[in-house]
Amino acid sequence: MLKAIFIAAAVLLSGPALAQHAHDNQKGPNGGPMEDVAGVHAELLVSGQAVTVNVFDEAGKPVDTTGYTGSAMIVSGSDRRTLPLAASGNALTGQAAAPIAKGAVVTLVIKTAAGKSGQAKFSAP
Repeated sequence: MLKAIFIAAAVLLSGPALAQHAHDNQKGPNGGPMEDVAGVHAELLVSGQAVTVNVFDEAGKPVDTTGYTGSAMIVSGSDRRTLPLAASGNALTGQAAAPIAKGAVVTLVIKTAAGKSGQAKFSAP
């Protein structure tokens, strides 16, 4: 019984900490969906063939992406392609071979200049 109470308390107390970093359905400053990836906030923007991932710190300030690497796997129907992303100022950018369909699933993988890596899944806006 004590073990069950301990587990329930741990789950209830960890909720606020997890919610503090969750960005599910949150929009970034430029209107794109935003998720936590590799210790930074990543905002996905898609326009035609262009993919831009704006990178922000915890305070919402843009982060210089020098030394960052990334890729985006884009899945739309049966079409699946991987797009390399290059550091460009405060963003990672890439150009797909064809326009990216609204609602395509975009799996983002980022590695920071410090070597921390992570991934997040988006639905293309």
